[in-house]
Amino acid sequence: MTGTETLTVCLFGAVVALTLYITMIASRQNTAAGDFYHGGRGFSGFQNGLAISGDYMSAASFLGISGAIALNGYDGFLYSIGFLVAWLVALLLVAELLRNTGRYTMADVLSYRMKQKPVRTAAATSTVVVSIFYLLAQMAGAGKLVALLIGAESDAAKNLTIVAVGALMIVYVTVGGMRGTTYVQIVKACLLMTGTIIVVFLTLLKFDFNISRMLAEASERDAQEKLGDGFNAAAAEVREFLYLGGGAQYGLTGTTKIDFISLALALVLGTAGLPHILIRFYTVPTARDARTSVLWAIGIIGSFYLMTLVLGFGAAALLGRNAIIAEDSSGNLASPLLAEEVGGGEGSAGGAILLALISAVAFATILAVVAGLTLASSSSFSHDLYANVIKSGNCSEQEEVRVARISAFVIGGVAIVLSLFAQDLNIAFLVALAFAVAASANLPSILLNLFWPRFNTRGATWAIYGGLIVCVGLIVFSPNVSGNATALFENNDWSYFPLKNPGIISIPAGFLFGIIGTLTSKEPETIEKYRNFEVRALTGAGAEKAAQH
Repeated sequence: MTGTETLTVCLFGAVVALTLYITMIASRQNTAAGDFYHGGRGFSGFQNGLAISGDYMSAASFLGISGAIALNGYDGFLYSIGFLVAWLVALLLVAELLRNTGRYTMADVLSYRMKQKPVRTAAATSTVVVSIFYLLAQMAGAGKLVALLIGAESDAAKNLTIVAVGALMIVYVTVGGMRGTTYVQIVKACLLMTGTIIVVFLTLLKFDFNISRMLAEASERDAQEKLGDGFNAAAAEVREFLYLGGGAQYGLTGTTKIDFISLALALVLGTAGLPHILIRFYTVPTARDARTSVLWAIGIIGSFYLMTLVLGFGAAALLGRNAIIAEDSSGNLASPLLAEEVGGGEGSAGGAILLALISAVAFATILAVVAGLTLASSSSFSHDLYANVIKSGNCSEQEEVRVARISAFVIGGVAIVLSLFAQDLNIAFLVALAFAVAASANLPSILLNLFWPRFNTRGATWAIYGGLIVCVGLIVFSPNVSGNATALFENNDWSYFPLKNPGIISIPAGFLFGIIGTLTSKEPETIEKYRNFEVRALTGAGAEKAAQH
């Protein structure tokens, strides 16, 4: 093992040791179900804002987006724009209202004025599906990252890395619960921002802090490598970006105008339906803290996504597309390679240190996000399915938490197995699919429940199942799964649906199913119950009593 690889392994070990220590300390404070699910609602708005940032700025952000920008120019920046704008939807429509009306999960909000069992079953199903889609991206990225850094090129080494990450995320959730997971995410957010700022500073230093020069050199290098006119067309792309569908006319991504709109819808609307983000609103003591946490998250996340522009175009200018593709065809390793370059280049002490540091930060990013996702899905399974559906509410807190820990093992195992088959896909693209599922299945039921008095049980279940089935079904029959060299099944072709992202069809379908289900239901209208629900959502009256139930 080389000196660089040894240093990297040591830093990886330090990150794992630190996060495990935090988890063990936090576990000593877990005395009730509320501590496991929402950390006893003991986090301030600033702390929760940091934790949300740590939960949200995933491997897709740090690895996938910078790689997409490096290879595809402004088309890749669409992911940054979508992920950031999505927070306005979360802030204005759901953050405070969910905090006031829920206890642990999304299903608590829906079941307040509806029949418990069908709604909780549907919500738990959707939560697990969305979480697994998201987990695929994080764990596939972990395999590639660690294999590069320790010089392990074999598939067996990558697979072993995925299994190790899966095992760690299970430990975080089963031992630390929400409290331990939150502290891990706070530490990770601080490490990620620090590491990114260092690389961005050193990258801009290479160009005397002249961003125009960086873009020009990226264009020149792209032309020299004769890989298309993507960066040379950047100025025209900026002028015609919205109308022309993100530069599809230049052949950068093959994205059609409709596919561009579909992707944008999924990115902008998906955040407000992501289960691991929704449960973060329950960890603060007041609705004001929920709003404050989202505002902090917007500031931190916005700053980070602006820096992805420098990471992506800096990698294109200093490394070139050929060098990036040579290490990883989907571009996921652009940021670590850029860190090595600005640190002094391959073989230098500075390059080795910075590469190891940034890679350890990326590894911490993956660990924090997969822990949050696993916690969200296992909590929904135990609280919604087991405690309130199977046991009909006749379940002790200790039994409920025990089932949550067991379900974390099962969900983690499923994610590990599926991730082994998704290692060749771009991470940002995989996350976009998770956003599409969240926006199609979760968001329609949440918004209709919050703002439509007539919305009822059938409407909620139809919205969740309808959006989920349409979205997943279109993904199965899309070019992502079969019919081309980058698909999961490249030697077969059942890509009957032409779009790569199904959001433009599946998101309206979720709302439509919810409306049709409500209007065709014979369930008596419960306007009075909705009025009580509305008062609680807007004022928080009764929320604390419900949380302590």
